[in-house]
Amino acid sequence: MTTRILLVSHLTGTPLRYGARTLTLTALVLLIPLASRALLGWSNPAGYLSDLAIGSALLLLIQRRAWWMALPVLLVWAVLLVASAELVSAVGRLPTNADLGYLFDAQFLENSAGGALAHGWLPLLLGAGVLAWLLSRWRGRGARERPLPKALWALPLVLLGVHWAGQHVLPSEAEPWRQYNLGHQLLAAGTGEVQREVGHWLGTDTPAPALPTAGLTQSDLIGQRLFDGPGQARNLLLITLEGIPGAYLRPNREALHSRFDQDLMPNLSRWAERGMNTPDYVLHSHQTIRGLYAMLCGDYDKLADGTPKGVELLTQQARNRDCLPAQLREAGFATHYLQAAGLRFMAKDRIMPHIGFEAVHGQEWFANDNYLEFPWGKDDRAFFEGALDYIGQLRDRPQPWMLTLLTVGTHQPYAAPDAYLERYGSPKQAAVAHLDDALGRFLDALERQGVLKDTLVVITSDESHGIDGVRLASSWGFNLTLAPEQAQLPRLKPGTFGHVDLTASLLDYFALPIPASLGGRSLFRSYDTGREMISFTNGMLRYHDGHDTFTECDFQQRCRRYASRGFIADRANYLGQADDSRGPQIAGLAEALDQSLLNTPLNLRYQFGGPSAIALQPQIRDDWADNLIGAQYLEMPKGSRTRVHLKVRMLAPAHTAYIQLKAKEFEQDVQLGFPEEMQVTAEQPLDMQFDFDNPTLRKAFSFHLLGHGGGEVEISDFSVITALPDEEPPMDDLQDSALAHSS
Repeated sequence: MTTRILLVSHLTGTPLRYGARTLTLTALVLLIPLASRALLGWSNPAGYLSDLAIGSALLLLIQRRAWWMALPVLLVWAVLLVASAELVSAVGRLPTNADLGYLFDAQFLENSAGGALAHGWLPLLLGAGVLAWLLSRWRGRGARERPLPKALWALPLVLLGVHWAGQHVLPSEAEPWRQYNLGHQLLAAGTGEVQREVGHWLGTDTPAPALPTAGLTQSDLIGQRLFDGPGQARNLLLITLEGIPGAYLRPNREALHSRFDQDLMPNLSRWAERGMNTPDYVLHSHQTIRGLYAMLCGDYDKLADGTPKGVELLTQQARNRDCLPAQLREAGFATHYLQAAGLRFMAKDRIMPHIGFEAVHGQEWFANDNYLEFPWGKDDRAFFEGALDYIGQLRDRPQPWMLTLLTVGTHQPYAAPDAYLERYGSPKQAAVAHLDDALGRFLDALERQGVLKDTLVVITSDESHGIDGVRLASSWGFNLTLAPEQAQLPRLKPGTFGHVDLTASLLDYFALPIPASLGGRSLFRSYDTGREMISFTNGMLRYHDGHDTFTECDFQQRCRRYASRGFIADRANYLGQADDSRGPQIAGLAEALDQSLLNTPLNLRYQFGGPSAIALQPQIRDDWADNLIGAQYLEMPKGSRTRVHLKVRMLAPAHTAYIQLKAKEFEQDVQLGFPEEMQVTAEQPLDMQFDFDNPTLRKAFSFHLLGHGGGEVEISDFSVITALPDEEPPMDDLQDSALAHSS
């Protein structure tokens, strides 16, 4: 007999009997999220309210549905919960639409999980809840479940309304994941977007006066130089540490009176005592490729989700020449890029040569062994030992050089030996400590070998993985400069700076011309006035007007104003909510900055082909990990047409390649009528051209060129043009320009 429980409806006063499947479903969608929030340390009244609203809506929708209809919904809901916990643990933010692609990226998932999630108990708990619900459905098969009272259908709306009112009456500074269930946040963001679209369509939205972009985009070199003439260094070493926030450096904490007191990087802090530090140093966005673009090209990457500007830059043969590596290469430097991971992920194998690096290497360059197994590539100790050898080779040549290094050990799942894991409270802290020791040995070795006498060393991070409870930690970066003329530089550099300033600063150090397209100030000059600064991290758009007012806007364009002398501060005086026009104004400013490369979203030109030989696997394992042309995540405007030209040839006469082409939008297959499989040999290459219309806006669109059969192929052309139907340029224009081809 089916187990029965007695519940009393507080709305009707009528005794109601419900089966065990209602009880297990209630525990799954209501009790487990609430308990998980407490266990994760995300306790906040608004967050609990959000969990109750989404959970009660799921309960009402699923309670009497067939199991085969309800199960997919529950699985997607569970995946979102796990993704939220893991991403907050890794980089201190909730997932966005742009992150959904990585949930289907085999390379990213395999390397990031590394066999162990940060909160492995959560999927086990959710899995047990789903299994208990399925078991109760099986045991109660054939029995009809009493429906929940109709009056309860108002409960989710009431809870969402209370949450909305609380956000407007008593806005909180708590992080988004403390205030929102991910499903609720995505729903609220979508609703807000629909409201703005309807208002625009009806003409009821009155646009606020646009904010000028000049203060953010123009270069500012009117400050007084810290020393006369060009710097004494002849070489440049740029060390980029994966995910490290500025709070990890003791001088930064002390300068900003930070309440964060964990000394996780004593070696880097020791070196910081000898160099020039910039405590108020801003990171403008998340993701490595976006941070590298801002650092190396003197421009803000997208202050929203969308195609990274590094990928957009592949469509141009002008703006890329203004990036730091290209400028130094033109000035006679040998330009080199070396990272601990593989290059194809995030298309760095194409972007880095395109912005001026003449030698680009990933983990395949290293001959030395790892000290521990790490799915992303070289652990930090092995990486810096290899980098020391690389620098030795550069010093044997007469030419001045620029070398950019990128670590990966502090990326989830974090590379740390057992001895570190035993000493620290979490794998992340252990990995940071391991990085600090490896970096300390590396810098000590550079000093012993005399490298610091003729080399400008800049140490920074690509992004911040955040620190729970530390204000603005997701935007707080650092810049430590070690220069031959250190005595002429201040230990603490006053003022607000960020990644957008780095290219102009380094060109200014070497007294080289600064292209007009670059923005920013020079770290090697002193300024008497404030400056504007903007950042988009942790789902928050943040703007400082340069006149002691800091504004922070959430995903619904609700903004709070603070009195703050600089951008990064441990505390700021809350001035109240901004008026309704401020959110659209700052969002409009960010949108204008997002168009720095593409003045129009139409006539987009991409070339993903190149002369490199690519080895094929015996079988296709995964649409993402085996994609022969890297990640794209393109946007295609409504009403446009996209044309594609593809050329593939087999390089080994004895082999046959079996080629597949797929298209996906938001990770879902898009049927465009491609052949299921095409054979390619040395004598019979593939030459394919097609076009398709975009009746609606396409976002997160990607091509997946897959192949198997062994041997090597060359994709000499994969050109993509998106334009209005009556403005389509000849396809040969793109093919002949050879955009984005690797060196």
